[in-house]
Amino acid sequence: MALIPKRPKGTILLLDGKCIACGARCQSVCPVDAIEMNDRGEPIIDNEICTVCRKCVKECPSDAIENYFTAEEKVQMTVFETWKASVGKQAASQPKETVQPVAKKPEETTGVSAWRGVWVFVEQVNGKAHDVAWELLSKGKILAHDLDVELAAFVVGANIGHLSEEAFGFGADKVYIVDHPTLERYRTDPYVKATVNLVNHYKPEIILMGATGLGRDLAGAVATKLRTGLTADCTGLTIDKERRLLEQTRPAFGGNIMATILTEAKRPQMASVRPHVMPKSEFIKNRKGEVIVEPFSLDENDIHTKVVEIISSANKGLVNITGSKILVSGGRGMRSKESFKLLEEFAAAIGGVVSGSRSAVDNGWIEQPRQVGQTGKTVHPKLYIACGISGAIQHLVGMQDSDYIIAINKDKSAPIFNVAHLGIVGDVFEIIPEIIKKIKESGAKIVQ
Repeated sequence: MALIPKRPKGTILLLDGKCIACGARCQSVCPVDAIEMNDRGEPIIDNEICTVCRKCVKECPSDAIENYFTAEEKVQMTVFETWKASVGKQAASQPKETVQPVAKKPEETTGVSAWRGVWVFVEQVNGKAHDVAWELLSKGKILAHDLDVELAAFVVGANIGHLSEEAFGFGADKVYIVDHPTLERYRTDPYVKATVNLVNHYKPEIILMGATGLGRDLAGAVATKLRTGLTADCTGLTIDKERRLLEQTRPAFGGNIMATILTEAKRPQMASVRPHVMPKSEFIKNRKGEVIVEPFSLDENDIHTKVVEIISSANKGLVNITGSKILVSGGRGMRSKESFKLLEEFAAAIGGVVSGSRSAVDNGWIEQPRQVGQTGKTVHPKLYIACGISGAIQHLVGMQDSDYIIAINKDKSAPIFNVAHLGIVGDVFEIIPEIIKKIKESGAKIVQ
């Protein structure tokens, strides 16, 4: 039996004088939390925890982190590389077996031809629709046009007929109404029954829902009943016209890549989208369409859950950042909770609101309801100012559709600059006080 040489792992080390305090990009990619940051924004690497995955080495923009090998380990590395090269030559000399692909039947890839149309669920509470429905109708118009089908909205509830006029104004060609007293308050079972009955009767090929608390619950339950696929928290929706497939794009593997998911063999194709991810089109007054009121019967005694009382969980005193037109957002580069007072002063000077990245929340520098990103809120302000934020994909998906983005960061190669309309390379602790000073001296005011 031949012995297989082992590849040495080496040690991860920080090189003196090369760190540029880029905003802790190395720490953000470490899968085992082996990196902490000192007061100067430089990494402290715990080699007892470190698995030498080398992600920090690849992420460092200034080559300040290296995979160090001792003299003995370098010899082991040479032996390993020589063995690896010889194995590769042997593999290349072996004849390759040809495997013929098995052709799929058309119905296995395109679904049943009877399924047609794009539907959007209009989420409502007390007869008032959630804005995400109108955002999805705006996107649905594009999808329906690409498929050459009609765009429909469907509303489930009690006394909700008036919402059809709004749905037409935002682009729906047809509105399906399921109106029944048992649907007055949201409960999973009756809403699922109403939705599944509609879908099985009219067979839409695409269903879009808002990724709200209600929408997430309903979408998952409906997809399970229909035995079809559901892609949650999509950030992009397009159509493969040739195969009539909905291309559903969302962050995957912790936000490190963007994955495009297809539902090839089942219908309907279902996707949910967070509020404020898709732009909302202008409302067209007096636009008309067809209203279909679908009959529904369900005895209250057949429903296992009852709504006893509704208590608002709104946190008083906390700002809703999704409705703010100007956001000043801080990240790991702000270094401490005290530094966020500088951002509060900056935001007050320009009529904005303070928000933050996940690292700022995790460190306790800002409250979670103010978090922007994949695990926080998706925002679409007129102006977004990113201070000390490197721009990991998890953060970018929550703010990249802002009307105008200004980024301030020491690291000129930070990913945040790829989406920024204006980038300022420098120290936030020098730049922001200077901006505040100039604003106060000029007496300028931001008109929102």
